[in-house]
Amino acid sequence: MAMIGKVKRMYFREKKSVREIVRLTSLSRNTVRKWLKTPVLEVPSCRRSEMRSKLTPFHEALKLALKTDAHRSRHERRTARALHAQIKSEGYAGSDRRVTDFVRTLRQGEGQSVSTKAFVPLVFELGGAFQFDWSEEGLLIGGICYRMQVSHLELGASRAYWLVDNPGRGQEMLFDVRTRSFAAMSGITRRSIYDSRKTAVGLGLEGKEPDRQQALC
Repeated sequence: MAMIGKVKRMYFREKKSVREIVRLTSLSRNTVRKWLKTPVLEVPSCRRSEMRSKLTPFHEALKLALKTDAHRSRHERRTARALHAQIKSEGYAGSDRRVTDFVRTLRQGEGQSVSTKAFVPLVFELGGAFQFDWSEEGLLIGGICYRMQVSHLELGASRAYWLVDNPGRGQEMLFDVRTRSFAAMSGITRRSIYDSRKTAVGLGLEGKEPDRQQALC
């Protein structure tokens, strides 16, 4: 098709004669004239016929089996070897590798069609839990910048929060800021959520035994 377009372009746009086109393209005179008389050029559509294999008659059976297994738990789903044994009993005489490749292709396509995005909704009951974290802030006093640790205690349901500043994050600081925050909130929650164990126990407890750290979490 590219050559036909080139011949037409040389004749109609570049105003070259048939003899010149034959000399430049090495085509026969009859071929050039035939192409020039063609009113509309359509790209020939060549559709390759599907190559049939020994597995082709069993494609639908395998697709149905995988569709059925999709509704089962993972440990109850049939493997490619089990599916090969199934269709072999129905007359399949090919290798198990073809079955494995076909099943893998179908499962990969199924996985791509299902979104992998997931999220855990954060839903809390009133008084159910609070979230706690630390941040480091700068405070300018008399032209001198001081670093202070600020505790953030936020209620899960209402999103109400309370901030308390401290010079450090030691264990006694943790107990103090929680007590002051609960006093400001007029109560405590049934559960506590910390960003990390280090956040909960403070830097002052690094290296301590795990049971003391776990007790604070």
